[in-house]
Amino acid sequence: MAMLETLRNSLRLPGLRKRLLYTVAMLVVLRIGAHIPVPGVDIDRLGAIFGSGGFFDMIDLFAGGAFRTFSIFAMSVTPYINSSIIMQLLTVVIPRLEEMQKEGEEGRKKIQQFTRYGTVVLGLAQAFGFGMTLKASGAFFNDSWTTLFVIMVSLTAGTAFLMWLGEEITEKGIGNGISLIIFANIVTRLPGAIQEQLALVPTGDRNLFQLGLIAVVLLIMVVLVIIVTEGVRKIPVEYAKRVVGKRVYGGQRTHLPMKINQAGVIPLIFAQSLLYFPLTIANFMPNTKFAYWVGTYLDTGSIWFMLANAALILFFSYFYTAITFNPVDVADNIKKNGGFIPGYRPGKPTAEYLERISTRLTLAGGIFLAAITLLPIAVIQLTGVTDAYLGGSSLLIVVSVGIETMKQIEAQLVMRHYQGFMRS
Repeated sequence: MAMLETLRNSLRLPGLRKRLLYTVAMLVVLRIGAHIPVPGVDIDRLGAIFGSGGFFDMIDLFAGGAFRTFSIFAMSVTPYINSSIIMQLLTVVIPRLEEMQKEGEEGRKKIQQFTRYGTVVLGLAQAFGFGMTLKASGAFFNDSWTTLFVIMVSLTAGTAFLMWLGEEITEKGIGNGISLIIFANIVTRLPGAIQEQLALVPTGDRNLFQLGLIAVVLLIMVVLVIIVTEGVRKIPVEYAKRVVGKRVYGGQRTHLPMKINQAGVIPLIFAQSLLYFPLTIANFMPNTKFAYWVGTYLDTGSIWFMLANAALILFFSYFYTAITFNPVDVADNIKKNGGFIPGYRPGKPTAEYLERISTRLTLAGGIFLAAITLLPIAVIQLTGVTDAYLGGSSLLIVVSVGIETMKQIEAQLVMRHYQGFMRS
């Protein structure tokens, strides 16, 4: 009810209503593009490789079904995410890029431009891998290099358009554009997945116990995601009194909120996108030892893939938190405003304390993200259901992005001083 009230209030404000309608319009364009097929591909033959829960099914999930029909948006925003990962890693190790990032808005624009160039390069490479895989499986109507070239250009152009679409949503709409694109792609698959599972009950392939257990697990996962996403550690901060003339400033006690999951869904998206690399490269060389190794240990249904996914989630949780949260800067800001954390001196001791708390919270948040990713494995073992809509990753993305988007809408309402609304 609170969510519906927030949306209703937001539609009453012309500026916010324009942002919401713009976001919806861009997502409609996304879904239209997902039904524009790439020329030269036999969709009937392509459909034979889906349904086993493998690599292509994972890609199709994040592409909102666009990969199954091999539309121009089949690669979704995966190359853009991979390019962003590479640029963030290079920013840490290359001093010039680090200096550029600290230059302010102009420096960030240059880094963003490099990310766009990297997206095109990685898009061409990934499109080539997909094209070679389809060529080897006989999914081309015309088995020629011209067809492969057309497919590469079409897929890369589709990814570049989605990159632009995401940036436009972030700038002129509501929420993070790239996250909303992934959110929309996953959500559009949900009704069809539910219908598929219900259709299996009359045939005996599913029973009520299996569907009930799936529903209970999904409900528990949603509740846990909301609790952890909204959970914060409140660090008490006190401000000393200052007397200026006849006025007394400060003397108040407040708190510094530190989220349990400070990195949000970024580590999860980064981890899964990075795992696409060896799987994509293996498609280049299907009959090699490398392809055999990848197929054995990094198949999306194997325990090794899940463990690698969990390890990367933990790594990117620490990595992204280190980029977005600087305890030294926070401690300096508290000190400059005449504040202090009880029991710790301003300056370095406060920064060390905040870093220690941040490290513990990041560990807890990273373990939670990894656990949500691994939980569906246990459900699959219990129910024997291998093709249900059980992705912990997709559920986490949907819930987290939904919460963050609603928070941005609420923030826009408060910023515009809408008197009829106040978040409790």
